[in-house]
Amino acid sequence: MGLFEIIAILLSLAAFFSFINYRFLKLPNTIGLMLTGLLFSLLLIAIGRFIPASKQWAVTLLAGIDFNETLLHGILGFLLFAGALHVNINDLRQQYRVILGLATGAVILSTFIVGFLSWEVLNFLGLHLSFIHCLLFGALISPTDPVAVLGILRKTATPKSLEIQFENTAAGMFERLPVCLFVNGRVGVGVVIFLVILEMAGRGGDIAALEVFRLFAQETIGGGLLGLGSGLLAYWMLKQVDSYQVEIMITLGLVTGGYALADSLHLSAPIAIVVAGLLIGNHGRNFAMSEKTRENLDTFWELVDEVLNAVLFLLIGLEVMVLNYSWLSLAGVLLSVAIVLAARLFSVSVPVNLLKRQRTFSPHVIKILTWCGLRGGISVALALSLPPGRERDILLAITYGVVVFSILVQGLTIGPFLRLLEQR
Repeated sequence: MGLFEIIAILLSLAAFFSFINYRFLKLPNTIGLMLTGLLFSLLLIAIGRFIPASKQWAVTLLAGIDFNETLLHGILGFLLFAGALHVNINDLRQQYRVILGLATGAVILSTFIVGFLSWEVLNFLGLHLSFIHCLLFGALISPTDPVAVLGILRKTATPKSLEIQFENTAAGMFERLPVCLFVNGRVGVGVVIFLVILEMAGRGGDIAALEVFRLFAQETIGGGLLGLGSGLLAYWMLKQVDSYQVEIMITLGLVTGGYALADSLHLSAPIAIVVAGLLIGNHGRNFAMSEKTRENLDTFWELVDEVLNAVLFLLIGLEVMVLNYSWLSLAGVLLSVAIVLAARLFSVSVPVNLLKRQRTFSPHVIKILTWCGLRGGISVALALSLPPGRERDILLAITYGVVVFSILVQGLTIGPFLRLLEQR
């Protein structure tokens, strides 16, 4: 199938499943789309046992989509920019210690905890993965997914008082700091850590500590500087015009051009786009846009966010058709879910308890951050980017299982979980 046919099928399915969810299931749209996509996939698999052609078209569709390219080099840039547009940079300055601790320290700590425990457990099950591949699994599963978190939290049927409580605790625990800043930081750092470990795996684990530091600094600092430079250029252009159509085009060029340039220079494109989005969302919004432009810009990026969210979670639901599961890998999924949650709990507890000496946190903050740390398309895309082989097949199947649990089980229980904590 050609690109247009693939886009047409995905958008048509997303629209149909969104309608089904809105009229009958009434779940948060991200959860509803993934669930209907998953059920649709399982139905095709069942029918395919009797009518093979009924499943073949879907497999052909998915085979024509490079999930890693679609997400990491396509959808992600738009979603991160849309989220960063609404982050108050003054809050960022005031809460930098918390952000560093949770968006950087917690991800690194979780990576090594998950890597070590999964190495022990998966080898005990007889799946026999090397430590460096288990460390890769830790790196790809540790970052929470801004797409999953933001999409579900916006639609979760949570009382207003609990929304305020969550924003004051889990959404960064940074008083008024929006949740997107915390998760955007995590995904940027998480992708960088994954790329560094993947480079180590490609060299057989033989890489000096100085080289690791150089790669990490190149990705993070280089990405941040590129985002600042491209954001300043876009800001200057925005100040020269007063036409919301042109200004929206400038932001589109910033996201696509900035992301592509960062990739070509081997810098962190997610970090570059978040920095650029912060600049445009603050200085650009206040000093370079009219009220009419601000309203149209927000409407446009909210629509982009919703449409891409729908396509992404539909893809996650359909992806089960091209995975091969065994009883061993299913056992690995169940144990990996427990490992990931335990690592999340520990990696959040350490920085929060250290930071308690300097500031006060809201009640139950560690519990909320642990259960609301959802995994999503980022993790699946990173797993799909691994070199072909037995290790990739095992890690992809386990990653997909953990992501499905995270979105369907954790995502569906966020509202009741927060209400339970409020009663305590």
